[in-house]
Amino acid sequence: MRILWMMVLSVYLLFGGNAVSIYDIKVKDIDGKELTMAKYKNRVMLIVNVASNCGFTKQYSGLEKLHKDYSQKGLSVLGFPCNQFLGQEPNTEEEIKSFCSVKFGVEFDMFSKIDVNGDNTHPLFKYLKEHSSGFMGIDSIKWNFTKFLVDKNGKVINRYAPSTTPKEIEKDIIKLLN
Repeated sequence: MRILWMMVLSVYLLFGGNAVSIYDIKVKDIDGKELTMAKYKNRVMLIVNVASNCGFTKQYSGLEKLHKDYSQKGLSVLGFPCNQFLGQEPNTEEEIKSFCSVKFGVEFDMFSKIDVNGDNTHPLFKYLKEHSSGFMGIDSIKWNFTKFLVDKNGKVINRYAPSTTPKEIEKDIIKLLN
């Protein structure tokens, strides 16, 4: 038992107390309910930092289309509102939920507002950035609607620029679902 405890402690220290797997990370849904990413185990995930007042906000439609077309086949689209880019998501969670539902018919999973950069970066986005660098190897997220594609085993497969549309990612999603 002592050896097992030492192994667990060693892994914890090796990873700086950070999650060993994406599935260990805790998140809060848009209604404030805490859960772990383990909910999405064995599913392909498209994780996106979103905002209601961004030039890319219209991508909600494409994200919802991916959700409708592929959720039954194993895709989970996950939206994480962020207000770090020119204050483009100043709304409360309740307002965000209403906006997404009324304006874009969003039914995919939405979460509480988070930071994706800086001292208060959410652990999920720390993990995603550590496992998939951006343009020119830079880790920081440059804008809203940066997208991360994660396979069924929790491995970050790709990071997409905000300008990359959901339609352009569809072929990569299909490969992972098959």
